Amino acid sequence: MKIVYNLVLISLLFLPGLTKASGLEPTAPKADSTYKLMKKVADWQWNELETNGWKNPKTDWTNGVMYTGMMAWAKIASNNTYYDKLLDVGKSLDWKIGPNRSFADDYCIAQTYTQLYGIYKNPIYIADFKNMADSLVSVPHTEPLLWVNKIHLREWAWCDALYMAPAALVNLSKVSHDKKYMDTASKLWWKTSQYLYDQDEHLFFRDSRYFTQKEKNGKKVFWSRGNGWAMAGLVNLLSNMPQNYPNRNKFIAQFKQMAEKIAALQQSDGTWHASLLDPDSYPSKETSGTGLFCYALAWGVNQQILSCNKYCPVINKAWEALASSVHPDGKLGFVQPIGASPDKVSFDNTEVYGVGAFLLAGSQILILEKNRAQQ
Repeated sequence: MKIVYNLVLISLLFLPGLTKASGLEPTAPKADSTYKLMKKVADWQWNELETNGWKNPKTDWTNGVMYTGMMAWAKIASNNTYYDKLLDVGKSLDWKIGPNRSFADDYCIAQTYTQLYGIYKNPIYIADFKNMADSLVSVPHTEPLLWVNKIHLREWAWCDALYMAPAALVNLSKVSHDKKYMDTASKLWWKTSQYLYDQDEHLFFRDSRYFTQKEKNGKKVFWSRGNGWAMAGLVNLLSNMPQNYPNRNKFIAQFKQMAEKIAALQQSDGTWHASLLDPDSYPSKETSGTGLFCYALAWGVNQQILSCNKYCPVINKAWEALASSVHPDGKLGFVQPIGASPDKVSFDNTEVYGVGAFLLAGSQILILEKNRAQQ
């Protein structure tokens, strides 16, 4: 199939970002520069994988997140090359999910399988995941979520899982026209949310081990990327949830609550540092969490769930910070390495999941720019 990019979008012009010295918020960059930057980052990442090899199995969550961003990019790109690369990944795996079948990380890849099935209609793309999902639906899910006895292999006991798993199930409902997968995603989302979501701070603990931990400044430990997983997971879930789904308004309410909190925590450099409530202990920019927040907030504005007047200045600063973190060759820097809590990061640190977050953010920035041009 031929994917035709909207050339009108590429030609849209916007004022360049205002300098910090002006005291004003930066405006959105040109749409064509956003498109070109996304292409540069996507191409660098594929070239890195094809030249130097895969650091982790292709079914690993790290790559699964990258695929979600690459899928968003493929829908925008002017040729089928990027779809073909994702199809090649699926073929190389015989369209299987990861080895720990009920482990959310190991079926993150199914988000891409289900989307590709929606385009190409080949049943083999979703057959393995559907078998696992049928088993997941049949389990009562009554175990407590305390971080013991390898609970993460059976339940969504950590906030990262809210990105890895729900959207795959919701997408499966969409393409199979069977509501039971979406119902299970909703049930498990609220089970995890009830356990890990702090009603005072409107943020997610990473898992139960962090309930009583404190940062150096005495504040609770809320990890930037972990909350980015949850907020972007909300977006991916809502994007394919019917408007009349019974719990949709409850999801929207949590999204708006998180958005208000996250916007208030943005740092002067436009990013969210590794620790949300103790940014001074982790002074470097961090692009994986920032990319996920930028993606979620821009989606909220594009869907008219969030006010542009309130959130566009936050989004613009975030995207400017992300763009400035790209090396001249397209490598995305300031990506915190794999972990479960805040940690140090530098301009040279990169990971595939950071690229996925960057491309997701860029895909919504392009829509935001187009909408602004039409106003």
